Amino acid sequence: MIEVTVDRIQVNLVSQSRVVILRETNGNRFLPIWIGQFEAEAIAMFLQEVEAVRPMTHDLLKNLLQGLGAVLERVEIHDLRDDVFYARLMVRKGETQIEVDSRPSDAIALAIRVHAPIFIAEAVMDRAGTIPETDIREKREASADAGEEIPDDRLDVFKDFIQHLDMGDEPPEKKPKS
Repeated sequence: MIEVTVDRIQVNLVSQSRVVILRETNGNRFLPIWIGQFEAEAIAMFLQEVEAVRPMTHDLLKNLLQGLGAVLERVEIHDLRDDVFYARLMVRKGETQIEVDSRPSDAIALAIRVHAPIFIAEAVMDRAGTIPETDIREKREASADAGEEIPDDRLDVFKDFIQHLDMGDEPPEKKPKS
């Protein structure tokens, strides 16, 4: 299992869908998981240290665990099937350990409230994790510092388009003002 932290919540401005980005604690991989609006707000509120007037659902779960003398030991995002992530809460009460099926978004919202670690199965991270591409400016700065030049062939299509625009041989005629 790979330990992760919540890196950020992103909102797609076109579709208004939310994505929680989990970052590998001892590595450079990220795992994006699409989540619901309310779960995104619950996670974001806690990360931004905004307190609700009354307990939200995940606060209620936290209070329930405390009231029962149970502890959320960790969250495990253990499977990915048909583009759906599966998580479980690993809860301990005394000598008894209980596994509770959960949506990853709810599990994450609860884990951050009780400061429980979040883990991703290696197979899930291998299938859905990403390594961020180095920003082109960083590449250029590093190359310039090393005295190298990196051609930017990503713009070749646009350069070709502009070079082959048919602008005509003559400038357009100016018409007299009436």
